[in-house]
Amino acid sequence: MITQKTNPKITGLIKSLKENSYQKEAPIWKDVSRRLERSTRRQAEVNISQLNRFTSADELVLVPGKILGSGRLDHKIKVAALSFSSLAKDKIETAGGECLTIIQLMESNPKGSGVRIIE
Repeated sequence: MITQKTNPKITGLIKSLKENSYQKEAPIWKDVSRRLERSTRRQAEVNISQLNRFTSADELVLVPGKILGSGRLDHKIKVAALSFSSLAKDKIETAGGECLTIIQLMESNPKGSGVRIIE
């Protein structure tokens, strides 16, 4: 049985990621769109502690899923994700970082250079 995403925001995001991938010749956006097409059970859920462990200061990170607030962050990073828990958003901003949507990241960095995907 093949299922499709029913949330119009996510389907619109996937469509715009694919279009941007072809127009700007940036394969990272096609990769992210494929990760977002997965079933909800297989979608990424990343804790703040994982971001702290696997990133360095001033890094640009993309999470094709949700960021959860467990753990602590001791350096500033820019994070783009499908969604953030309120605690995670507070912790990222308290550390001096920035929270972005995937669309905002795609518009500010059309080629996707310097972006690290974490799942």
